[in-house]
Amino acid sequence: MAESKQNKVLVIVIAAIASTGGLLFGFDTGVISGAIPFLQLDFNLTDAQIEDVTAFGLIGAVIGALFGGRITDILGRKKVILVSAFIFATGAWWSGAAPDITQLLISRLYLGLAIGVSSFAVPLYIAEISPTKIRGTLVSLFQLLITVGILVSYLSDSALADNDVVSSWRPMFYMGIFPAIILFVGMFFLPETPRWLMSKGKEAEGRRVLAKIEDPEMIDTAIQLMKDELAKDADQAGWKELFKPWMRNALIIAIGIMFFQQFVGINTVIYYSPKIFLKAGFEGNEAAIWASVSVGVVNVLFTILSLYLIDRLGRRKLYFIGTTGIVISLIFMGLGFALQAQLGDMAKWFLVGSMLVYIAFFAISLGPLGWLIISEVFPLRVRGLGASIGSLSNWGFNTLVVWTFFKLMNILGDAEVFWFFGAIGVIGLIWGYKFIPETKGVTLEKIEEHWRQGKAPNEL
Repeated sequence: MAESKQNKVLVIVIAAIASTGGLLFGFDTGVISGAIPFLQLDFNLTDAQIEDVTAFGLIGAVIGALFGGRITDILGRKKVILVSAFIFATGAWWSGAAPDITQLLISRLYLGLAIGVSSFAVPLYIAEISPTKIRGTLVSLFQLLITVGILVSYLSDSALADNDVVSSWRPMFYMGIFPAIILFVGMFFLPETPRWLMSKGKEAEGRRVLAKIEDPEMIDTAIQLMKDELAKDADQAGWKELFKPWMRNALIIAIGIMFFQQFVGINTVIYYSPKIFLKAGFEGNEAAIWASVSVGVVNVLFTILSLYLIDRLGRRKLYFIGTTGIVISLIFMGLGFALQAQLGDMAKWFLVGSMLVYIAFFAISLGPLGWLIISEVFPLRVRGLGASIGSLSNWGFNTLVVWTFFKLMNILGDAEVFWFFGAIGVIGLIWGYKFIPETKGVTLEKIEEHWRQGKAPNEL
């Protein structure tokens, strides 16, 4: 019993260190939010150039996610996370020291590589290093720490923001060096995953790692399960099978849910909230950045709540509750701009309140559901390929929305752009009625059989 308790503590320490990759993921996607108002003044940038700076990080993430899986299988989970920690640290330094817009764009692209790689490699490492009994909880820790990283970036930006110092954006980027060093040093002392070691024929080494992390009576079972999984992986199908007619609904679900997750405008709020608050009437960059901190707090709290709700309410119910709340709050966010003249100083607080409700509904629904559902709807033989299509769709749609936000504001108007996102949310409700399956309590094998029988997603 004492040995089992010691193993559990060691595993939690390992997962906590590895999950720093999730915190960095969140930090380096969120830090741009507070840096933008100062960066724009310092380099005299247009809104279109600000979209470029933000989107280049996401393009890097697409590239990292695209090639990360294969590299992780070749080099090992640990080595790839170590490389990503190095990129996180050097990318943070490069971004903060950038002498001009060109260097900043390249540094954000470089940093994005680590974001894309870590989004794949860190949860994979945690899943493979965790004992069977607590695997789900520890992998969820990564998702939670992404939202914590975003909040930390907001708090850090708020502490460093100074209206009188136009270069305040530089130390904001530099702060990313410190968690990157923690991840690099921590991972240096952690073991490689037993499953990867087994895949390379290093069973004895894999067994030694398992002896440190798994309950003693579970080691032989775990070894056999890994052998079975590796045998199944060897039998995995290619891209051709993924596009067979009976797989069409799974593919539509994976791409569709990521489309609606991004096209309700979530990352325009995550990346551009200080700019939005400045447009709404907040005076000074510091005030706008502090208002953004509330967004990060609500995001974390309601992500924690989603972990409780997702297996209790079910996927479909949570999807419709969340998306309906998102649509209503987007309407009110638009009204915050449309009624600025009538509401006066109250307009900015009306917008903040509406935005917090929007974040809360997103955090309990489309946020976690996108990643969960793409991991459930594909059969084992194509699950890895299917999940990668969902992930790449997420990064691609994310980039497109972020790159066009200010352009849309100029074309449609400040209020109308949020109503545009709300209209897409309404389409998402209609789409969801037909395509969102209820996978709560349904085995993965039953889901596969459902598709093979040609049945509709809403009949599951």
